[in-house]
Amino acid sequence: MKVFGYTAVVWKEVEGYVSKCPELGVASCGDTFDEAVHNLREAVELYLENAKELDMIEDVEESLSAKEKYTAHLEAVMP
Repeated sequence: MKVFGYTAVVWKEVEGYVSKCPELGVASCGDTFDEAVHNLREAVELYLENAKELDMIEDVEESLSAKEKYTAHLEAVMP
């Protein structure tokens, strides 16, 4: 069994929370922060199961195995 580390980005919207794994492009949501994280975990696990079955796991292994990961909050100004 391999253990992969991934990033979870979660933000509040008007009605609930959105969660996303930027390494895989997988997203989910929930009524609470904890539910959004739980649902994302399930979505990532399903994604990885499918990638393994389709012999595509090597395509995502590097991004999930990276020891250095950085996140940043940036702003964009719209004129």
